[in-house]
Amino acid sequence: MELAPDLQLPSLPELTLRALEACHRDASFQTISEIISADTALVGRVLSLANSTADTHEGRFRSIEQALVGLGPQRLRSLVLTAALNQLQFGLGNDDWQQIRDFWRHSLTTALTARALATLTSYPSPEEAFMLGMLHNIGELVAIKARLPDARQYYLNNHSDVAADLVSAWGLGSMAADAMRYQQAAPEESRDAGHLVKLVSLATRLALSDAEGIAAAGTVFGLSEDLTREINRRITHEVAGIAQSLGISLDENYDGSRAVRELQEVLLQQAIVNQALDFAEPGQTTDSLLAEAAKSLGMITGSPTLGFRPKEQFLTLIAGTGGDVPDLTVSAKPGGSTLTEAFNTGSPVKLAGRSRTILDRQLLNLLRTPSLVAVPVNGGSQCVGVFALGTDETRQDSNLELAGLFCRQLGHIIANRESTGQIPGAAEALQQELNRQQLRKQVHEVNNPLTIIRQYIYQLRNRLDDPDVHQELDIIREELDRAGNLLQRMSQKEPDPEHAGGISLNDELDSLSRIVEDSLFDDGNRRLKLDLTGNPALVEGPASALRQVIINLLRNAAEALPEKGGTVTVRTSAPVWQNQRTWVELEISDTGAGIPEVVREKLFAPVKTTKGEGHSGLGLSIVKQLVDDMDGIIACRTGQDGTTFRILLPATFHKKKTTDDKTTGTDQ
Repeated sequence: MELAPDLQLPSLPELTLRALEACHRDASFQTISEIISADTALVGRVLSLANSTADTHEGRFRSIEQALVGLGPQRLRSLVLTAALNQLQFGLGNDDWQQIRDFWRHSLTTALTARALATLTSYPSPEEAFMLGMLHNIGELVAIKARLPDARQYYLNNHSDVAADLVSAWGLGSMAADAMRYQQAAPEESRDAGHLVKLVSLATRLALSDAEGIAAAGTVFGLSEDLTREINRRITHEVAGIAQSLGISLDENYDGSRAVRELQEVLLQQAIVNQALDFAEPGQTTDSLLAEAAKSLGMITGSPTLGFRPKEQFLTLIAGTGGDVPDLTVSAKPGGSTLTEAFNTGSPVKLAGRSRTILDRQLLNLLRTPSLVAVPVNGGSQCVGVFALGTDETRQDSNLELAGLFCRQLGHIIANRESTGQIPGAAEALQQELNRQQLRKQVHEVNNPLTIIRQYIYQLRNRLDDPDVHQELDIIREELDRAGNLLQRMSQKEPDPEHAGGISLNDELDSLSRIVEDSLFDDGNRRLKLDLTGNPALVEGPASALRQVIINLLRNAAEALPEKGGTVTVRTSAPVWQNQRTWVELEISDTGAGIPEVVREKLFAPVKTTKGEGHSGLGLSIVKQLVDDMDGIIACRTGQDGTTFRILLPATFHKKKTTDDKTTGTDQ
């Protein structure tokens, strides 16, 4: 029986609910991915969708993290919403829920065990082992969904082959498919099999926590009984902790119907909010949107509502549902009230349990309610409005939940419209962009003769033997480079609009390498080597700044090579996880003699250069400033065998931290 690679399979409703709620509250990319990674059905859906839309030139995604990065935040949220809607259509009974709960516990135990074994046995990609552990018994999940007894039995009997076929269809490679296909092989047969096959096969046995699994660990990897039992104990404890955090009962009598009802309520709220926001029309101003939204929010919550709009340093009341709206303008600075705190923190604030300021009392008089909640509308990186909802303590939480979802959706609408120029008032920004495009064309025309001059200087330098003339020509060439870079920076907007979806670091390196090879690596002894990742390497920031960083570091690396020659190596890696966020890594290494100690002490500060007169010594300080401006990190490793500069640049899906956004998350 053939299966389509884009399967819709059931999940534990608690997991789907948690993933949906994380999407609704704009949780970080890491939080959403951790939830998805713990569910076989969602992992399979992510891999199927990501690899079906992947650029075959860049290669398929072979890990959960890569696939999530490839999908991006918007498609990921759509995937979760679709999975939640499908969850309600499966019509599962009590016996089915028991099977799915047991399936989830076994697959998660296997995945965690595979990752632990991979780390213990030095397998280079423990996360790949985890992913295949989650997928190894996906055929059993297909069987649970199957309605006909014959089909169900077929999938149960052939679940290893089903997993192998799906893994192959998702482009995870032949070794991954083998790990699925031979997962039930006897330990004696798999002792000399591939590492990945052994990891998954042993993990499935250890997940059963029986004596045969303990013995298999000694046969396959030579692990002692005590160590194996300790691995089992820790994994069992970890699974129990994850289940508790998700509200999943591991007792015999598990029933998913309560979580399904909660899921229905969340989806109903989503439908209500989407319907309530249907008033939005192209061409509406932000003030008009907020005024209409105040009426819609009051309607769906059944609560009187006031809408405030920030104007310069103030918050102005522009709409309300309780009759005439008085003239009320207050300072937007923090003053202790629920309204100003919600505006400045970007988070909802309840009046209950707080000391009431005069502004709080004024709002209560207008709302004619015993209490209130203030809910901000965050449009992109700033708060574009605040709603005050009248309530009482019995309805406070339910109103806040629905209002929070409504305001998040409204914020996305406003942010998208302002970024695409659909709101009047963006006309000025559009005109600025047209002017900038014209400037870009002019800069391009100016750069053409500059490039010709550079080439003639280079050819002239090769014809002359006078070192003094060489030095003078080098000064001229450096100043031409500086002028060209300044012109490029003048023509760019931050972030560069022509790279709104991110700059491809690999593409920039490809094009720049062809340019510098003719000027810096032309004598036969100096080599430039590119080692670029096959994964998408899209970074945030202006393209001109990125090019200037690359050119400066390549020039420094080439000049650091000894007279007898050497190699400059450029490497990229993506995605790279460090400091709780995802980056694209750039390394530029040379085989020179290293940076002198006197320079190392003030590496990124403007210093007197060691290259001789005509060099300003500002190169690395400029590089450091440019990397800082791009919210990146730069580090240097140097010694007698050469120097390596390592740069981490934010990947495009990562949301930067701003003063109005206290948490750093990813949107992807």
